[in-house]
Amino acid sequence: MMQSDGRAKIAGWLAAVCLAALAGCGSLPTIVPDMGMRPARPVQLDGAHGPLSARQSKAILDRLKSRGKETDIFDRHLALEEAIAGSPLVVGNKVILLQDGPATFQAMFTAIRNAKDHINMETYIIEDDEVGNRFADALIEKQAQGVQVNLIYDSVGSINAPREFFKRLTDGGIRILEFNPINPLIAKKGWDVNLRDHRKLLIVDGQTVFLGGINISSVYSGGSFSPHSKRRPDEKMPWRDTHLQVEGPVVGEFQKLFLATWEKQKGETLAPRDYFPQLGNKGREVVRAIGSSPDEPYSLIYATLISAIGSAETSIHLTNAYFVPDPQLLAALKDAVQRGVDVRLILPSHTDFWLVFHAGRAYYAELLDAGVKIYERRDALLHSKTALIDGVWSTIGSTNLDWRSFLHNEEVNAVILGQEFSAQMQAMFETDLAASNPITLEQWEQRPISDRLKEIAARIWEYWL
Repeated sequence: MMQSDGRAKIAGWLAAVCLAALAGCGSLPTIVPDMGMRPARPVQLDGAHGPLSARQSKAILDRLKSRGKETDIFDRHLALEEAIAGSPLVVGNKVILLQDGPATFQAMFTAIRNAKDHINMETYIIEDDEVGNRFADALIEKQAQGVQVNLIYDSVGSINAPREFFKRLTDGGIRILEFNPINPLIAKKGWDVNLRDHRKLLIVDGQTVFLGGINISSVYSGGSFSPHSKRRPDEKMPWRDTHLQVEGPVVGEFQKLFLATWEKQKGETLAPRDYFPQLGNKGREVVRAIGSSPDEPYSLIYATLISAIGSAETSIHLTNAYFVPDPQLLAALKDAVQRGVDVRLILPSHTDFWLVFHAGRAYYAELLDAGVKIYERRDALLHSKTALIDGVWSTIGSTNLDWRSFLHNEEVNAVILGQEFSAQMQAMFETDLAASNPITLEQWEQRPISDRLKEIAARIWEYWL
């Protein structure tokens, strides 16, 4: 049974290889670290009732800066915000950090049980297993209560879920959209099997959104921080992942992304519901919703991340499941070290997709030689996709640091500004760091020749992985 992003990647990868000779290769944009600009006018934030005044926006940004380290990361990032239209920084949000499947699924089921109007779910993988059927039962029950449920699932990611699984949902009244079907005869939009919906979104009543790296699968049933010795010999390695629960005005921005995907994929007309309720302030967090799509001229998430890395002054802490850096990302990390920035990467020590694993490891020597610190998470299969920069700029989402996420996938991330939430991110990073093994250049140069050959073979296919 296909139970992970990595195994689902295999189907997409094989199809992509077959199409490589026919399809043109996309490219990543060249991003100047600070976009070569400063805002021509004071940056304006959005709130529960629309744009804030220049004075209100300045007061909030000054508060964020005063609590952070001495850095102009805000000025640099806000310059980028001015360059990328259509996705505002929104104030007044409550953000809850969720680690691993058990805590995330519990929060999701609570939100689903409390739904009153609608539930919109978008996922790369939904499995016909214990967890998948628990979600199916919960969604069918809410649909029977008059709550409209709309589900988008990726055709490749969910390839092993049988038609009977989805028929049970549609028979219960749930509206379903298969993203970019593998079978071109049933595709309603233009067909390109290499383009996938890798997003993980759950939006309840237009008031609460969940997003991050966790799919709907039983591989997430266990936590990743329980002692390894307590697992049964036959028990599979637990998955380490990170998710977010967000309430407040920014939820409307994530709702727009879901509805836009439904429309682009030519899903059936959605039942009328209150998809954009009036949302009041729920907290103090400043959040930006970022959705990237191959339909856009370039990846908004990539542009934002490269800019933030290029603007870093003290620290860059990245945790990522699939790390296959393009030349610009590689250069940005090495340049940051040259500026005196502490650059640390937490990457997997085990994988569910060996090609990506070894393609990423092919860059270890170059990064270690440049002063980048690399750690590999032990006793868990790392699937998180997070970044923390200068202790004030955080992002969590579905985006891996590889060509596929930046060029071929629909992805979604949240950027959170401020030291309060970043302190939680830092604590999480340090906990993962304590459960990871450092990789030194001397140690790495002693790796077996068999590993080196795997790295060479894997790099040939890195663009398509």
